[in-house]
Amino acid sequence: MHEFEKIRSSIIRGGTSKGVYIMKKELPNDETVRDEVISSIFGGADERQIDGLGGANSLTSKVAIVSVSNRDDADIDYTFGQVDITTGRIDYNSNCGNILSGIGPYAIDEGLVSVTEPVTSVRIYNTNTNKISIAEVPVQYGRAKSDGNYSIDGVPGRGAKIVLDFLDAAGSKTNSLFPTGNRTDTFEIPGYKTVEVSIIDITAPVVFVKASSIGLKGTELSSELTEEQSDLLETIRGMAAERIGFVEHYSEAKYTTPSTPKAIIVSDAETYITESGTKIEDSSINLTSRAMSMQKMHKAFPVTGGLCTAAASQLKGTVVYNCSQDTANIKEVVIGHPSGTMEFVIDIEDDGTNVIFNKTAVARTSRRLMEGYVYVPKELFWNIRDKVI
Repeated sequence: MHEFEKIRSSIIRGGTSKGVYIMKKELPNDETVRDEVISSIFGGADERQIDGLGGANSLTSKVAIVSVSNRDDADIDYTFGQVDITTGRIDYNSNCGNILSGIGPYAIDEGLVSVTEPVTSVRIYNTNTNKISIAEVPVQYGRAKSDGNYSIDGVPGRGAKIVLDFLDAAGSKTNSLFPTGNRTDTFEIPGYKTVEVSIIDITAPVVFVKASSIGLKGTELSSELTEEQSDLLETIRGMAAERIGFVEHYSEAKYTTPSTPKAIIVSDAETYITESGTKIEDSSINLTSRAMSMQKMHKAFPVTGGLCTAAASQLKGTVVYNCSQDTANIKEVVIGHPSGTMEFVIDIEDDGTNVIFNKTAVARTSRRLMEGYVYVPKELFWNIRDKVI
């Protein structure tokens, strides 16, 4: 019969994702044991995640590890982990902006930061990328507000508007805006053809490919992407991972770094029907885009990948720039995704050689869904002396 350890945690919807938020002190110090514990929390190597808190989807199989920061420029340290629903492995190679949107409210409600009404600024250091973000969180009666009038496509209802400003956004994981040194690269896809891509690192490393160059319309929904097309996009993503030094051979990327770099499909602004049946007019967006998440199409759009996409739409000579509609001199870029649209505040100066980032920001909503204890088999901790009590 199993004996169990109790780990205090919260389930929070952040943006269009949902994750388990845990204080770092609740987890073992040993990283191998920590990951076994986190995998158990989500249900282990089981696509249904029936024996854990995961939602059997990459967008709901995410963990946030939180602690008070010792840094002078940050209030909170935050580590993001993407939990693979098929293997139970945790990928720490990127940030997640949707889960990030829940960090400020979590820190406020847990009493980790000083509160100022009506808005509290929380400085968040992301350990995955060594970057700082500032979350502007509405507060009432000393707690983060969840109700409000702001809505985001992909989430029912409305909520309090949380503004996330990503500071020093370029080179989040590769220390370079253009990790290969080029604004476009050419990939010789084995058994396919030559494809032009752009590999850009702004809040997250992303490989962009134009939909028409791989036989897509760009308006596909998640159910319409074939297995062959998904495999092709994974090959492109893996080749980008190899090109920027994440793996030695592109075939390894699916297993060793399944969530990073991200693969995003772009096309000109198109009129299309969303996952929920809503019509998006081409005149209401600047470009159409689809993102891959753990080898499947994202049903909405990732925040970090979205910021990278919006910023890339203003970078001359990139695949994204060449698809974009009138983004050269605007500060708000609207992207059409499978669940609707997403707006980004982008202020970039690009003379073709030097790029200056003045602002990369996005608004989200968040809501705490549950708090309590998750039970983990005690044998995972046996012979481990460094578990923080």
